[in-house]
Amino acid sequence: MNLFKYKIILNFLLVFSVFSILFAFYVEHVLGHKPCNLCILQRFPYIVSIILIVIVTIFKNFQRLAFLLLSLIFLLGTLLSLYHVGIEQGLISESFVCTDNVDTSITDKAEILKQLENKAVSCKDVTFTIIGASLASINTFISLFITIITISIFIKYEKK
Repeated sequence: MNLFKYKIILNFLLVFSVFSILFAFYVEHVLGHKPCNLCILQRFPYIVSIILIVIVTIFKNFQRLAFLLLSLIFLLGTLLSLYHVGIEQGLISESFVCTDNVDTSITDKAEILKQLENKAVSCKDVTFTIIGASLASINTFISLFITIITISIFIKYEKK
């Protein structure tokens, strides 16, 4: 594979990552599905990959290193998504990341209502699906696929 093909793959990952973030915001703000804390954390690999790919595009000498870093970023994304799917399926109990920080000492009705309004969505509740699959399960497969691709490119990377 030549360097031009590597550049195309990086550009595709950049566009895909931007699309993924925009889609998450669309589902949240336009369709009105409030994300849980793990859903928000699952956005970070895409945000970090956008930043990394833009930096690599500016400083063209670090493509091979970028593929290694991308594989590690999306491996962590895969593990996080898999963990989230485990919680959704009831195989894993919710962790501190998923729990609310509810102040039980509040006695004012207005404050209680305000706190209930801002209550976080449980990580085990699936509020949005595509063809019956939760976004966490879809993200698991996508992140795993990107991890495999980027690792194989890193291993096969040709030096100039």
